[in-house]
Amino acid sequence: MTARSARRRAKKRIDWSGYVFISPWLVGFLLLTLWPIGQSFYLSFTDYSLLSEPVWVGLDNYARMFGSDPTFRKSLSVTFAFVLFSVPLKLLFSLLVAMLLSRNLRGMNAYRTAIYFPSLIGGSIAVAALWRNMFGKDGYVNHVLAWFGIEGTGWISNPDTALGTLILLNTWQFGSTMVIFLAGLKQIPQELYESASVDGANPVRKFFHITLPMLSPVMFFNLILGIIGSFQMFTASFVITPRGGPMQSTYVYAVFLYEKAFKHYQMGYASALAWILLVIVAVLTVLNFLASRYWVFYETDGGKSK
Repeated sequence: MTARSARRRAKKRIDWSGYVFISPWLVGFLLLTLWPIGQSFYLSFTDYSLLSEPVWVGLDNYARMFGSDPTFRKSLSVTFAFVLFSVPLKLLFSLLVAMLLSRNLRGMNAYRTAIYFPSLIGGSIAVAALWRNMFGKDGYVNHVLAWFGIEGTGWISNPDTALGTLILLNTWQFGSTMVIFLAGLKQIPQELYESASVDGANPVRKFFHITLPMLSPVMFFNLILGIIGSFQMFTASFVITPRGGPMQSTYVYAVFLYEKAFKHYQMGYASALAWILLVIVAVLTVLNFLASRYWVFYETDGGKSK
């Protein structure tokens, strides 16, 4: 065997060591992620109750969803309202806090840690229970309002304000978004602000002509994550306002899906609901990517959006 043929055979030889190292993740991905996804897609076309074998029904689950299930439309409208208000509020509040924490002041690291710390437990059941007690009829919020002679209401039991308490809680959980904004602010060259100051630009013009354009990729990233996370909101609605709240005013899509799956044992229908949620989030993500070319600016390609 010549040296050339030996080298050729060595190039064709598969190095299995890399596959061995990734095998734990690969096995977990195939068994715990890909296989359940495939099973869910199959079950969405069946009548399955966990207690019997799945029966193929074709598109009946989807026809029922869009044709004869008013609860589906109600949960979808509540979820869209939650996303429409909570995502922009969270982005604006996170950006405001990040700009305040981006200043070079003594003890700023301690302030950043203290402000971010509540977000570590922000999505827990304990915080949801605390929020329920705060906004109850005899909660802390009404006690504070009573100091000023204002008679509070049952914020959670009132259908006009119940969803607002969940939006407020989601806005309060701004830590991760704020940290990402803070990292983006640190990457903006200070020379741009110095040049703008020489040209006589005030802080407002600097914000709209330097900060926002330079921060637009980070804002776009937070927007996508915020939309995805808001559509999956479950714990707050389930704990703070059980059974969908007053007049189903907080009956979000994830709670509806959960009840169909684990309360009514309609696993086939719940699987179809999960796939509709996936399609909705995917469509909104694609639309945001298409719209991003008009407002997201990158340092490459002369500052034009890709």
